[in-house]
Parts: sequence; structure tokens; C-alpha cells
Amino acid sequence: MQGLDPAQFLAKYWQREPLLLRAAVPGFTPPVSADELAGLAMEDAVESRIAECSGPADSAASWRLSQGPFDPGDFQRPHPWTLLVQRVDQLLDDVAQLRQLTDFIPRWRFDDVMVSYATDGGGIGPHYDLYDVFLLQGEGERTWRIGQRCDDGTPLLPHKDLKLLARFDCHTEYTLRCGDVLYIPPGVAHWGISRGESTCFSLGFRAPRLADLLSHLTDACLETVDSSRLLEDAGRKLADRCGEISTADIQTAREQVLRLLVDTADDHWFGELITAADGLPLPEQEVGRLRGHLRAGASARLAPGARVAWQTTGAELRVFANGMSCTAPIPMASWLAELCADIPVRTPGGEGAAAVLQFLLQQGVLDVE
Repeated sequence: MQGLDPAQFLAKYWQREPLLLRAAVPGFTPPVSADELAGLAMEDAVESRIAECSGPADSAASWRLSQGPFDPGDFQRPHPWTLLVQRVDQLLDDVAQLRQLTDFIPRWRFDDVMVSYATDGGGIGPHYDLYDVFLLQGEGERTWRIGQRCDDGTPLLPHKDLKLLARFDCHTEYTLRCGDVLYIPPGVAHWGISRGESTCFSLGFRAPRLADLLSHLTDACLETVDSSRLLEDAGRKLADRCGEISTADIQTAREQVLRLLVDTADDHWFGELITAADGLPLPEQEVGRLRGHLRAGASARLAPGARVAWQTTGAELRVFANGMSCTAPIPMASWLAELCADIPVRTPGGEGAAAVLQFLLQQGVLDVE
């Protein structure tokens, strides 16, 4: 993105403060039009919704949310409305290329590109998100109001479908035009209002919940802890009162449990968690067919929506896909980096590479051209 120093951005703004970047994508031509977006929203397999506001934005009764798929008549509405379509980057290659704008952030943090179309005055109301988002303006103009910090205790309007803020304190206001980008960190209230018809491309980044991280780390720890290992309290002090659990007893137990978690040698749990997906392994016949194409010189790239990551663990690599993992030789690091960057790759060479390729094909995360 033009005008963005990635190192400075990560140090000062990422997960901290909003940032406006004028003309961040010079000469930007939106890769999907409003009509094309409406066409996607009419497909059964595409997740879409329409938010319509018929009155004051601070009244829950004014808001109505409809779920797709839609018919042409659904796009004829008397009040301001917004169409939102999820995971458009998994549907259109030209939209997927927008992910390269944020390649200074680990790909495993990336969620999807959501594209929205709004009529004049349309929006989804004052709200906050639990993810980082880069709002890239497409066609038309959209005004964004930036508000207060929010959390689970922030009051919301009583709406069954939308998480609308009961109170919005506007601190700053920006009007975005084609190619402008606005970064908004998690928990910062914001409210977009379309000026005429407009489209917006939202590049969203999600982080795993700490509760899930703790659960997976604990599971990994339990797999390695000897079942005969007991709480140790050598050198304890005399018990003052019969049956009492002292503060020192609790502290001793806490310290030993935390030490187990910290010392857990298996760190595969993290990669398996962040790449977990609902996909099923491919049948062996299909794997063999794809492998044959690769041997014949075909190239491969990540399949739409594939979740793949890798890490260095000592003298080898660990590759993760769909919550599963396998080992890989160190020389495959550059090949894996290109694959994760959406660059088409050929069959990797070297000892151990065939097993890695087999693993990725079995997990169904490769598109073979």
C-alpha cells in the first residue's frame, strides 16, 4: 500500500489506533462491480446478507437484517440498505489478489475479503468488531465515523441479529474515495455511511480466542505428562488449622501446573489450531489423479479458503493444513513460503518433498492447474 511503512505501522497502529491512508492503492479499479456482487448474492453457496434501516439509526426497530441467497426483487428497497458478501476472495481470483496488499502480516492471521455495496445513506450502523480490518474504498464514496473503545460490557441495542451500539461517541470522521484505505483495530467503534452508491472491500484479520489457545495447549501438555507425576510440596510449613487449604498450597499447585504448560515441548498445537477447518481428506483416487498432473508438469496453488501454515522446529519444518500436520525438510521453506503467498508452484524436489506434497493433496488444500 502506497504511503504505508509496514514496520512503523506494526509498531504504532496495529491493534492500537486507526489509520487513514489516502490513495493507498493508486489507480485502483474495483475487481468486482455492484451488479457482479448482486449476482454472487443470488447463489446458494455464497454467504450474503442485507441490512436495511427504515428510521433513526439509534433505534433497534429501524433495522432489519435479511439473509441470502437473494432474488432480483430483493435489491429494490425503499430505504437505505447495504449488501454484504463474505469470502469473495475465495470466489474471484481478482479479489484474492487484494490479499497481497497486507503481505507484511502473517497469512495465518488473514480471514477473508468481504465486499459490500450500499445505496445512498446505507450502512450497517454503529458497531465494533473483534478483528482487525482494512477498509479499501471501491466505487463511490463512504464516510466513516470513528468512535469510542468497546468491549463485552459496552451497551448494545436490543436487536436479535445486529450488534448495534446503544451509544456512539464520534471522535473522528473520514470520507473515503476510490483507492483510500482505513485501518480499524479490534474494539474501536465505527460507522460507515454511503454517499451515493458505493462499494467497499474489507480485508479482515482474525486472531484465535485465548480460551481455545489454552484448551489446545492443555491438551498438548496432557499428552506428554507422566500420569504418575504428583504435586510436590517438600519443605512445607506446619498446618495451623485442620482441613484448611492455605494460600501457599494454592500457589504451589498453580506454579507447578504453569511450569508444565511452559515446558511443554510439543508446540504443534498452535499451528493445528489456527489451520483447523471443516474440509475432509480427498479420496486416494483423486489424490493420485492430481499427483499425476503435477508429475506431468502442472503447477499448483492454494485452494480457495485453504488454511496452510508452517514453522521451523529445530532441524526440520512442520507443515499444517486443516488442523493436521506433517514434517518437512528445511530446504522446502522457500517452496512453502511461495505456496502460502498464492504463487503457483511446481512439484518440489529433494528428499522428503514427495511426502509433504502427498499430505497437502490429501488434505485438499491444493488446486492443480
